[in-house]
Amino acid sequence: MELSIGNIAQRIPTEWAAYEFLEELRWAGGDPVCPHCGSAGRHYPTAKPQKTRTGAVSERRVWDCRDCGRQFSVLVGTIMERTKVPIRTWVFVIFELCASKNGVAAREIERKYHLTPRTAWFLLHRIREAMRPGNPATLFSGRVVADETWIGGTPKNRHANKQPVSKQGLTDKTPVVSLVSRETGEVRSHVVADVTGRTLRKALRATTDMKATHLYTDAAHAYWPAARELASHSSVDHRSGEYVRGDVSTNQAENYFSQLKRSIDGTHHRVSREHLPRYLSEFDFRHSTRAVSDTIRMETLMRQVAGRRLMYSDSR
Repeated sequence: MELSIGNIAQRIPTEWAAYEFLEELRWAGGDPVCPHCGSAGRHYPTAKPQKTRTGAVSERRVWDCRDCGRQFSVLVGTIMERTKVPIRTWVFVIFELCASKNGVAAREIERKYHLTPRTAWFLLHRIREAMRPGNPATLFSGRVVADETWIGGTPKNRHANKQPVSKQGLTDKTPVVSLVSRETGEVRSHVVADVTGRTLRKALRATTDMKATHLYTDAAHAYWPAARELASHSSVDHRSGEYVRGDVSTNQAENYFSQLKRSIDGTHHRVSREHLPRYLSEFDFRHSTRAVSDTIRMETLMRQVAGRRLMYSDSR
């Protein structure tokens, strides 16, 4: 059944049900896996909701491992470990972030789920941390489109004494380079210091199998230093009005940038350079999974939550 806010609310009326729902997504209906010793199929759940030492009823669903003797829950080793936010809230926010094409603002989550601004902001960043590609991620090969853009406010709209001048003499916006695989539709974006040949070559090496990559770009000279390492390099000259030549174009990257910029401007309004990489992970993930349903996208994300724990001191 396709997920929606309505049927998720029906399926998880309690915290205990929310734990069961996450177990179903994370372990895909199979046996629980102990995060302490890695064993599977030798665990048994504790009894139904029990009273704590203070007399309150705990709906935390815990498993006992027969091999190492330690207890664990579906949250251990994930972005949700030791959270004080209700698990039902986590499920709703994860679904919203997976289903919202333009993203969700922290202030909106704060209002809808009665969280503090800091909690809502940190919760969203932990989900974005789970959205980034695995490490090490599979390198792109075949046809790959590369292009760069700048994120930030337009300098000409500022007061004259606050007009910035960068090394290139143009802007102090944050440069971003994105690479789109024409074979899989996946996109990976990098915040870079500049758009020089050395920097772009480093981004290409981190994302692609250079010798097996046919790179498509615009006519920017910065891609030339990497050309000798690639299987081939083709470009289109936008200045002369050339945007498509046979199979060569940068339209896939341009389409991604248009959605990214509309969403940042309309939803978040301003994103700092420090935190921009996690926002890029969010938009990369949604763009890369755009051909699947919201249900499949959420299931894909839940398979990535392990090993991605983010501490608040690391996110500031």
